[in-house]
Amino acid sequence: MSNSTELTAPAGTSGSPPVVRSPLRAWLAVVAVAVGTFSVVTTEMLPVGLLTSIGSALGVSAGTAGLAMTVPGLVAAFAAPLLTVTVGRFDRRPVLCGLMGLLAVANLLSACAPGFAVLLFARVLVGVSIGGVWSIAGGLAVRLVPERSTGHATTLIFSGIAVASVLGVPIGTLLGDLVHWRIAFAAMAALSLAVVAAMAVTLPPLPTAGTMRLREVPGLFRNVRLRTGLITTLLLVTGHFGAYTYVRPVLEDVAGVGTSLISTLLLAYGVAGIAGNFLAGTAAHRAPRRTLMVIFTLLAAAELLLPVAGTTTAGAAVLLLVWGLAYGGVSVTCQTWVLHAAPDAREAASALFVGVFNVAIALGALLGGRAADGLAVPSVLWFGGALVILALANMALFGSRGAVAASGRTGASSGQGATSSHVDQAIR
Repeated sequence: MSNSTELTAPAGTSGSPPVVRSPLRAWLAVVAVAVGTFSVVTTEMLPVGLLTSIGSALGVSAGTAGLAMTVPGLVAAFAAPLLTVTVGRFDRRPVLCGLMGLLAVANLLSACAPGFAVLLFARVLVGVSIGGVWSIAGGLAVRLVPERSTGHATTLIFSGIAVASVLGVPIGTLLGDLVHWRIAFAAMAALSLAVVAAMAVTLPPLPTAGTMRLREVPGLFRNVRLRTGLITTLLLVTGHFGAYTYVRPVLEDVAGVGTSLISTLLLAYGVAGIAGNFLAGTAAHRAPRRTLMVIFTLLAAAELLLPVAGTTTAGAAVLLLVWGLAYGGVSVTCQTWVLHAAPDAREAASALFVGVFNVAIALGALLGGRAADGLAVPSVLWFGGALVILALANMALFGSRGAVAASGRTGASSGQGATSSHVDQAIR
């Protein structure tokens, strides 16, 4: 181990021995996992730009075709905790490779689907893959790189989510427009297979010593910090998607933005999101609570000010950039909080996080739609901003209290010095 070209990655919470790895191979493994998260998120969101083509080709309405977006999220919400329990003591390297292989099969099946029923079955498989990959990948950085690099590695893994929104979905839509929508799914199948190969080569063995039974998962809610993080995530993500799902009509109605400029503004939003992911990821590893408070404040300000100060194209553009910068850091920072809250049950906590996150996406779109139809389109901004403020209040009231409680429990456990340090940081 004295060789300067090698490093010892921490064992994580699995109880497995440290893994001796070259720095290059360790970071290649992180990149492989990041491309994996990029692949699952791009696949999940791909129908957004292809709904009209899919509906026309398979003989269903646009509303029915929209189930291709709804189903994977709902399946992922339930698959995440169930898969975490089911895979038990299985080595996580073959599990991840298997889940990415399942994603490749689902994309290939989507590309060849003769009817909408087959496509919908393929999207169920996508949901299973999403739930499993998110649950494992979210807490994997600690097992791949040294502790001092965990924050950067986690940020890189979660950058796949932001990059998927900015590049993955638009490129898939372009392929669908230029060639055929089936080619977009076929391309994602090829990328998923490439990720399987990359993971098989670069990931070390990832055995796990601990297992959790399904009936034990609800018991995690007794953890004050974890419960605070999950409730905060539910409020925040519901608020965001309640407003962002209808951002196009908001820009048209409130700011009078022309159709030709909307795609440019949304691209700028996505680029700001990538920047926010990296900025927040670095800060979250040192002080997740403080980082979340900043994110919530910026996000609430952007949503609540848009109906007032976003009545011009310039004003709307500035607020949209702030919105993107703030929301870009949500996934990595909330995930970091959850992992710090349950250091002895990282995968189970991640599974709950994935479930809550996906439920919040569906709930946000549903409630935002009711607000837009029942009141007016700009009302989605008030709805979204109000939920973000509730998330901020929840973190302010219970975040530090949960951190103190967790710190006391952690300090009573042996061999958890590094985790105690993380808990202490979260109070800040």
